[in-house]
Amino acid sequence: MEDRETFFTHDKQFYRSLFSMLLMVSLQNVVAYCVNMADNIMLGSYSQDALSGAATVNQIFFMVQMLAGSIGNGLIVIASQYWGRKLVWPIRVLTGVAVRWSVFFGCIVVVLCGALPRQLLLIFTSDQAILSQGLIYLRLIKWTFIIYMAANVFYCALRSMGNVHTSFIISLASLAVNISVNYVLIFGHLGFPRLGIAGAAYGTLIARTMELCAVLFYMIFGRKGMKFSFITLIRPDLEMGKDFLHVTVPVMTSTMLWSVSVPLQTAILGHLSSDAIAANSVATTFYQTLKVVVNAMASVSGVLIGSSIGQGNMSRIKSDARSLSVLDLVIGAVMGSILLLLKDPLLSLYSLSPEAMRLSDHLMVIMAFVMVSMAYQMSVCSGIIQGGGDTKYAMKLNLISTWAIVMPLSFMAAFWWKLPVEGVVLAIQSDQFFKCLPVFLRFRSYKWIKKLTR
Repeated sequence: MEDRETFFTHDKQFYRSLFSMLLMVSLQNVVAYCVNMADNIMLGSYSQDALSGAATVNQIFFMVQMLAGSIGNGLIVIASQYWGRKLVWPIRVLTGVAVRWSVFFGCIVVVLCGALPRQLLLIFTSDQAILSQGLIYLRLIKWTFIIYMAANVFYCALRSMGNVHTSFIISLASLAVNISVNYVLIFGHLGFPRLGIAGAAYGTLIARTMELCAVLFYMIFGRKGMKFSFITLIRPDLEMGKDFLHVTVPVMTSTMLWSVSVPLQTAILGHLSSDAIAANSVATTFYQTLKVVVNAMASVSGVLIGSSIGQGNMSRIKSDARSLSVLDLVIGAVMGSILLLLKDPLLSLYSLSPEAMRLSDHLMVIMAFVMVSMAYQMSVCSGIIQGGGDTKYAMKLNLISTWAIVMPLSFMAAFWWKLPVEGVVLAIQSDQFFKCLPVFLRFRSYKWIKKLTR
């Protein structure tokens, strides 16, 4: 432990913890990405309508993921500070609060999906064949929403205590179960009926249920778990509940406002040429794949900063934060360079029209530079500043940048100024650049350091 202030942290244990957690969280994000990829590949080889139906339902699941992520991130912000003080019982109580809220919101989504399934899917498609497959998938997959949200809370509770290995192992096992059941039930192997898209839904339901049971078992009985109990799930704690909502509501508001803008941005590009749509799909696929490392860095930064604040050493908090902010920039530069270096080999895998290939090349160059600024501003804002307890700043910044600047600018670029595709994509991604300055200024003020524990 460093007592005197240094510009960067010199504690080797800090960096060992950082890179160990970063690796595990990144791998867990890749595993989660592979679950959707496996479903797409298997359903794609079964039926195009089944693939499209599942993709349509996944638009709803995207919102569930964002909701679950915001609740989990709120838990990490406050629980990691208690872990810095080595207090486990408040983390148990806060986890119970987070689970109850997750189940509450999950039940609302399930009720909506049960009462208005066709109306919800009609938002995304009017094709009757796709709609028919989507309704079959949604009828079963909706039950996984509650399970997924509850399991995510337990993962975040473990992450707040620096335990990321357990979550990765359970997620990997869940992926294996999902692929195995999909293989058997989608295509009717090993004497089972050929269920098609319903088989994929059963596979996800079985895998998610196993996942929740495994992580809950570990939380209750695991040697390094929390000695959690079912009483914690049902016993209310008004003070802790108030603390949790104070931190989580701004995170949830920020996340949901951003997530609503994503389909609108996609719709803007959808009104351009088919070559533009194909090029954007190619460029963003590889961008999103590399982005899992940045997402992991933001999450790990929040945990480490929260733990430092819990320990109460102000000099150490600042040096840890400065070290993380520089590493955020380095990671962004590395990821952007990888995208540039792999650009030509990756594009050679596609059979696109000459114009789509040209646009793909240009967009991948743009996304490589976006990666650098995004890695800095997102990891510092959503990781360090938000993890330090200042959840309202991130909410205000995202609200202003997304809805007051990016969305109007994107619409004007596409439909008023009629800029080239590259210009429209730059407008859509512009917040990744201009948010860097206010994030840097807020970071250097250190006003984001807020003690949240009792």
